Amino acid sequence: MFDLTINPQAKLRTDLLSGLTVALALVPEAVAFAFVAGVDPLVGLHAAFMVGIITAVLGGRPGMISGATGAIAVVLVSLVSEHGIQYMFAAVVMMGVLQVLAGLLRLGKYIRMVPHPVMLGFVNGLAIVIFLAQLGQFKTVDAAGELQWMAGSKLYIMLGLVFATMAIIHFLPKLTKAVPASLAAIVGITLITMGLDLDSPTIVDYLRSMTGNPDASLAGGLPAFSMPSVPFNFESIRIILPYAVILAAVGLIESLLTLTLVDEITDTRGRGNKECVAQGAANITCGFFGGMGGCAMIGQSMININSGGRGRLSGITAAMVLLAFVLVASSLIEMVPVAALVGVMFMVVLGTFEWSSFRVLRKIPASDAFVIILVSGVTVMADLAIAVFVGVIVSALVYAWKHAQVINTEAEIDENGSKIYTLHGPLFFGSTKNFLDLFDAKNDPDDVIVEFQNARVSDHSAIEAIDNLAERYLKLGKKLHLRHLSPDCRVLLRKAGDLVEVNVIEDPHYHVADDALA
Repeated sequence: MFDLTINPQAKLRTDLLSGLTVALALVPEAVAFAFVAGVDPLVGLHAAFMVGIITAVLGGRPGMISGATGAIAVVLVSLVSEHGIQYMFAAVVMMGVLQVLAGLLRLGKYIRMVPHPVMLGFVNGLAIVIFLAQLGQFKTVDAAGELQWMAGSKLYIMLGLVFATMAIIHFLPKLTKAVPASLAAIVGITLITMGLDLDSPTIVDYLRSMTGNPDASLAGGLPAFSMPSVPFNFESIRIILPYAVILAAVGLIESLLTLTLVDEITDTRGRGNKECVAQGAANITCGFFGGMGGCAMIGQSMININSGGRGRLSGITAAMVLLAFVLVASSLIEMVPVAALVGVMFMVVLGTFEWSSFRVLRKIPASDAFVIILVSGVTVMADLAIAVFVGVIVSALVYAWKHAQVINTEAEIDENGSKIYTLHGPLFFGSTKNFLDLFDAKNDPDDVIVEFQNARVSDHSAIEAIDNLAERYLKLGKKLHLRHLSPDCRVLLRKAGDLVEVNVIEDPHYHVADDALA
């Protein structure tokens, strides 16, 4: 029923090993994001498993990894703190329903409207966010129970292990590609730490410092089905719906942008609408089985792609191994030094950041350079969804401003003494002022023709501008002919009356989107 690989050349062994590598990196991320959301670590781990397995099987982008993410956790934290975890589960279910509807309505295609400078800013901003997130691993709990930066030998050991991990990942592929470099680095650094009995925090140390429980463990059971325990009334919907809408938007934006990035790296094409449905199905499942929800993870996706994972089996393996850690092998994963995972993520940062953007900043329009820097900054300071919305809006405004200057006319007097304005360029909300300034109604002859054959009437603002122009000439008692104006526009003109002259045979049909046409 499902292809386990994206193409016949995808190697199952590579996908299996790559999935194992990703699973090791998923554990601390899921634990950390659970703490951000204010829920138990198992809620994050279960979400990582459920979102990971469902999107790997049903999703539209083989090789992309999904799980519990910081973008989702940041939105959930206020809901959990104000209304409790059951409202979170209900919001995650509604989030999933909205995402499934987005996929069924084929809204995934609109990710193509995100300009390339916004994509560059998104990638660079996420790389910075991933880097900053790792700095928290360099803190330790003091005697008073407060977090403080590492110092002395503990810091030097941590840095040494991080750089050793990065060196293995960088140099091992030059010697052999039989084993994913990230997996080899994690296993190797773990064995070195244990063999030399180095004083370096492990994953279980991190968990215990975050919970304050010296007996905390990653061990747990399978997710259990449970209906979210919230009243089924208007008040509950009023509380949940705003969060669900934001969660759905954030999840789909991050997932579809990650899908686009993986497409570019692998020179293949994923299916955005199918991914929307898969993400929604995964989050509905999370809500009913005690998970915090999630979306695509750019860091883990890059680990998978860089390790050679291309097929669905890599994502399935990552999710199943993660579950195995929780059920039966938590003691093994708890031994892994945090430094090894930090080193892996630092290499992801180096590989994710578009270093070429520094080189092109001086070669591209200043507006595009500004958008790259703006989106990067907003991604770091706020979150991904806001950054993308801001970037798209700024890019759209810049586009509108530039095209508002394009409109122009060529004027001539024909053999009958009529003045002909031949209009060139798009007529839309941004160019209406320039359009009206092109005409000299007071000094024009009594008979004027405006030729629209080389112009594009785009929106209702343009219709209003044409209507205002007709009114100007009407007040002066002059005759105005609007030639090659589409019937769509003519219907909406209120004041031109009999002055409108239309060539039905040659007129274009703009199908201006306006309620008056309905």
